[in-house]
Amino acid sequence: MNAILVIAHAPLASALRQCVLHVFPDAHQAVDALDVPPHQAPEETLAQARQMMALHGADDTLVLTDIFGATPCNIATQLLDGVHTRLVTGVNLPMLLRAVTYRHEPIDTLVSRATLGGTQGVMPLAPTAPQNQFRRPTHDPTHRDHQQ
Repeated sequence: MNAILVIAHAPLASALRQCVLHVFPDAHQAVDALDVPPHQAPEETLAQARQMMALHGADDTLVLTDIFGATPCNIATQLLDGVHTRLVTGVNLPMLLRAVTYRHEPIDTLVSRATLGGTQGVMPLAPTAPQNQFRRPTHDPTHRDHQQ
């Protein structure tokens, strides 16, 4: 099974992990979170990340970070080996849920599924009613719907 490590600005990583555990309570060993505090030296965070990965002992690790080019991402790039450790930036909850769902897949498949989950989870919604449906005003005085 693959490990998933979320490295993000505090408190996002822990918050995302808690959301995942709400949906997948059995995933507590598969998902780790590393919050990056604003004034912590990057070297300290890197050491924590390496320790988390070593303790996990997984064959492969998917690392998810919040913003490309920010400190969490820069730290995560130092963990990569290109074979057993892969990185995806722009983490969001749909991405993480998809990754947890498919954590048993090979690492390349996991990367694809996580990326797809993240992008498909972002969509604009129209403020109007769906096509072919009449939208009644909220306070329509002519509407007589009596419920008992």
